[in-house]
Amino acid sequence: MPDLSEFVKPSKSAVIVVDVQNDFCEPAGVAGKNGKDTSAAQAMIPALSRFLTAAREHGTNVIFIQTIHEPCTDSDAWIGRRANPAAANCLKGSWGAEFTGVGPVGNEAVVNKHRYSAFLNTRLDSVLRTLKVENILVLGVATNVCVESTSRHGYMLDYHTVLVPDCSAAYDQAAHDMTCKTHAKHFGPLATSDQIIATWAATHSVATTA
Repeated sequence: MPDLSEFVKPSKSAVIVVDVQNDFCEPAGVAGKNGKDTSAAQAMIPALSRFLTAAREHGTNVIFIQTIHEPCTDSDAWIGRRANPAAANCLKGSWGAEFTGVGPVGNEAVVNKHRYSAFLNTRLDSVLRTLKVENILVLGVATNVCVESTSRHGYMLDYHTVLVPDCSAAYDQAAHDMTCKTHAKHFGPLATSDQIIATWAATHSVATTA
């Protein structure tokens, strides 16, 4: 397996920030109101913010994934999976769909998705190919649902995938841990934000702007 420095090389990598949105992360959002424990999502945001700052300093691409739901995308099959079909999250234009604690800076891309995987019927693959990205550093919420679905899908599309566990969160620790174990065994390495930042600092200069 290549050294971590190859998997996180700024010119070939993108940080994929999945669903760090009010409805998934805030206690007052849909997940919180439906009994999900959002404390892990809240707790990881400072580490995520620090990681994004370092990514930008080293010239690594940052892409935000934003779940958006509306009647034209919510099929019967999609709605039917919910324990409470009326509990619609991330509705278009709502507070719940807005980002939590972090958000895009400058010209950073935002990719809207309507299903668990950020690659399914979205422009993400096109954006990554245009940026000449080969490696994706995947993180966000929830580790075992949309983060895992996105990372697996990316691997199937021949991207090198790195899961960043301390910048990801699930609604229970066991689910988070199982995704990390499965990812490391079958889809790509795990690396903490501190490990990646240290690798950037040791092998890549800080990007400068004119």
